[in-house]
Amino acid sequence: MSATRLLVLGVVRQHDRAHGYLVGSELESWETERWAGLRSGSIYHALRQLAKEGLLDASEVHDWPGRVDYAINEKGEAEFLQLLRAALRVPDRRPELLGAALVMLPALPVEEVIALLRERVRALEDERARIVATAGEGERPGHVAELFALRAAQAEGDASWTRELIGRLERGEKPA
Repeated sequence: MSATRLLVLGVVRQHDRAHGYLVGSELESWETERWAGLRSGSIYHALRQLAKEGLLDASEVHDWPGRVDYAINEKGEAEFLQLLRAALRVPDRRPELLGAALVMLPALPVEEVIALLRERVRALEDERARIVATAGEGERPGHVAELFALRAAQAEGDASWTRELIGRLERGEKPA
């Protein structure tokens, strides 16, 4: 799964029709270069690739030579929603995926977001339990044991943050 793919589809979806500069400006305002490593060249490449895959409809703007407007189509909508749901549900060690999902939260009903985040918490709890169980197997040098401790702490921290987000959403608060 790609954060770039989710973000570009999501921004085009939000604007109904968008050209590369608009998509880039929106993503730049979210500082995606810092947390997702997304650069303007990647955005233009993603737009062309998504159009090539049939997820976006591309149309040249006759009054503006060289400008291409993109619109999300039914296939692109299905891909966007699948990517968003997976990014919320499935823990991934790449933080840019969750970041991309968080900026796209308004695309789903809050009840669905909460249900997906509950699945994420269960997966994180299972991951932590597996890590702890694996860490106890066999002799490991101390520095390797620290890696297991770090991974277990990260899973617990992620689960705790997700529980707090669920609580805020259930109380009707907007995410912080």
